[in-house]
Amino acid sequence: MKMLKRFTVKKNERGLLYSEGDFLAILEPGTHRHFDFHNRLSVETFSLNAPLFEHRLAGYLRQSEPALVEQYFTRMDVGSDEVGLRYEEDWLVEILPPGSRQLYWKGQAGQRLERQDFSQDYRLDAALVARLSQSNLRGRTLAGLDAVLMVQVPAYQVGVLKVDGVVLELLPAGQYGFWRYNRQVSVELIDTRIQALEVSGQEILTRDKVSLRLNLIANWRYGDVLTAFSQLSKPQEHLYRELQFGLRAAVGTRSLDELLENKQLIDEAVNAHLAARLADSGIEVTGLGVRDIILPGEMKTLLAQVVEAEKSAQANVIRRREETSATRSLLNTAKVMEDNPVALRLKELETLERVAERIDRISVFGGLDQVLNGLVTLKQA
Repeated sequence: MKMLKRFTVKKNERGLLYSEGDFLAILEPGTHRHFDFHNRLSVETFSLNAPLFEHRLAGYLRQSEPALVEQYFTRMDVGSDEVGLRYEEDWLVEILPPGSRQLYWKGQAGQRLERQDFSQDYRLDAALVARLSQSNLRGRTLAGLDAVLMVQVPAYQVGVLKVDGVVLELLPAGQYGFWRYNRQVSVELIDTRIQALEVSGQEILTRDKVSLRLNLIANWRYGDVLTAFSQLSKPQEHLYRELQFGLRAAVGTRSLDELLENKQLIDEAVNAHLAARLADSGIEVTGLGVRDIILPGEMKTLLAQVVEAEKSAQANVIRRREETSATRSLLNTAKVMEDNPVALRLKELETLERVAERIDRISVFGGLDQVLNGLVTLKQA
């Protein structure tokens, strides 16, 4: 008969029967036959693989058909200061936000709701944090996970916990979770070890108007993290600026000659500046030093000429001193020889030996005395 309509609902489905778009009944799995003389009936099916019932009739069913809701749905209502944890067969599958009013189809998997009040405690317990952190290893996505701030604080670091912009506490190394609802929660990771901060490319005029380019490196650490963040919004940037100010004060009040003669002056001046400006700030500077002092090109040339002239003058002084010393030594030797013929004779023999070293062959006529008397003129007694 053409007036008899047949509707089929599969085993993993549920159906809503309508008459001209108006709800009539919920259809369970099976084949359903209804007389439809005016072609007014229709069926909308829902897969139980997606158990959430987000439909325009959800509110109507809650209000007007409580018996149907009790029979076919699991109600999950969450208060305004609560978070809902929805489980399917004891597996956490979804985080429901505050104020949620959801319906889930019964029949596919057992549904269970666990409520957590976050009005007073916004921190998740350790067991729930461990469960949420391993959710990606279970082969399915956890819906609503963006409602949780998951933070892992590594070793040798601490986490500065801020709630609505207020610093509350320090978090030691470990794993933490915080509800984001109704609060602005953030955690800033801070390394408590000694760190290096470089202030590079600082162009500063000396007292005698010479432009220098300096690079400075400072080693620093947090002495008291909470004190540093309670007084300074960005402690590292504050330290960088103070290093700049100290460097400019140290260079700008001294001449180029003073800086070149003693580079430690800059380190001592910057240290003194930091000691005065960073007292009780929670920041400790363990050491600093100027790595480079770069002069302008023309100043390099002038200094090279000055150094060259100084070294040339020093070389001349040394040369004259050596020449004077040698002349004085010769004069003393001559005086000794003048009064001592034996010494003079020894000097002659020494001279003859040096001459003989340069001669390959010597022909002697008249004996050795003739050689000595012919080569060296002896003073007559």
